[in-house]
Amino acid sequence: MNEQDHADAGWHGALGDAEYAEFMELAAEEGFGAEEVDGELAAASAGPLPVLAVVGRPNVGKSTLVNRILGRREAVVEDRPGVTRDRVTYETEWAGRRFKVVDTGGWEQDVLGVQASVAAQAEFAVEAADAVVLVVDSTVGVTDTDEAVVKLLRRAGKPVVLAANKVDGPSMEADAAYLWSLGIGEPHPVSALHGRGTGDMLDAVLDVLPEAPAEDFLGGRGGPRRIALLGRPNVGKSSLLNKVAGEERAVVHETAGTTRDPVDELIQLGGKTWRFVDTAGIRRRVHLQDGADYYASLRTAAALEKAEAAVVLIDVTEPISVQDTRIITMAVDAGRALVIAYNKWDLLDEERRFYLEREIEQELVQVRWAPRVNLSARTGRHMEKLVPALETALAGWESRVPTGRLNAFLGQLVASHPHPVRGGKQPRILFGTQAGTQPPRFVFFASGFLEANYRRFVERRLREEFGFEGTPIKVSVRVREKRGRARRS
Repeated sequence: MNEQDHADAGWHGALGDAEYAEFMELAAEEGFGAEEVDGELAAASAGPLPVLAVVGRPNVGKSTLVNRILGRREAVVEDRPGVTRDRVTYETEWAGRRFKVVDTGGWEQDVLGVQASVAAQAEFAVEAADAVVLVVDSTVGVTDTDEAVVKLLRRAGKPVVLAANKVDGPSMEADAAYLWSLGIGEPHPVSALHGRGTGDMLDAVLDVLPEAPAEDFLGGRGGPRRIALLGRPNVGKSSLLNKVAGEERAVVHETAGTTRDPVDELIQLGGKTWRFVDTAGIRRRVHLQDGADYYASLRTAAALEKAEAAVVLIDVTEPISVQDTRIITMAVDAGRALVIAYNKWDLLDEERRFYLEREIEQELVQVRWAPRVNLSARTGRHMEKLVPALETALAGWESRVPTGRLNAFLGQLVASHPHPVRGGKQPRILFGTQAGTQPPRFVFFASGFLEANYRRFVERRLREEFGFEGTPIKVSVRVREKRGRARRS
């Protein structure tokens, strides 16, 4: 395959023809074959993965099915409604294709009733999804709640695969056939608990799941930048949205969780049009805490899938909480540009400011690269600093280092700060490239396994040298064990 064929196949990632040729020469000198190098570039430059949402009413086996899809126990499985979890999205692979799974197994019976809760969960998940698996209990048949979710899925217009769960043997397949009555296509009989039929169901999923999301950020297609407003309940997300909009667009109340429907607004700010998404918590009974964190996580995940950058609000009048750091971690893991806005700054006294700075140093040390804005959504103080911070973060998110400059930097770094000797061996980075942006994604080729501390050191030096302010950095390492053979590290 010649160089043009590689280009037509899209294997260059972010590299141009000349840069790709230079890179392949480096690879050949170090004993890496064209196929394995192309594979690494393709994986690193693939961009956002397609998203599959798993929805359905309580206790039909959604989380069990998610665990079966993942091939490991990740999603919480519990008979009792209202199980809280830190994570709702997972990456997995089937038949060589990678995608994300959104688990809607968490549950809360809120003031709006069971059916409304099911619909709310499904709505949040489907909003971010490219395709949906609807799980129905074949031993029970079609319920009113199942039919309500089907109506919602029809309105959403996303492709749906129907999983008829709890079909543990051939004698039970007749029960699954009754689910044709839902009118959304063929029921796929599966047993999430035992794995029966899940392979055929996943084949059907791949048939409807796009190779890449319908909406992506590559190529600078124009239009308003999409900004997710994130934060725990009552931190001031709706107040901030109203302040930047200049009018009351979102319900604001001192009771946490008063926003129910996502608010998605085009707003003029700093001479530009932005699309802000408010992700305040869902309305719920105050005493029903089970499921509250789950709802927040699900909505946050859905907003991040749509957004290019996240503004995470933190209430400076209260200690930085586990929930604050969890939301920041979700934004980083999603690969979005990040700005941290410290809200209610007008209420801060000197003593609290002292402790706040210590908390930031201890709790947020991993995101020192994120621009910081101290503001007050209520009074509008320092709101003008939000746009420059967002522009800085998005610029870092889209920036790229040429391969020649990167390898000159890596050569100097390895010479001045070599990897520690382990077991009589001293692995080193041989060469690398930045294969993608949004966020910056690097592929390093090494002579041995690189320890986590050394990887963090390299990332820190990358930031010192090239900036990347306001963006996470993704690094993958390909290890050469023997000449011509390699493995991922």
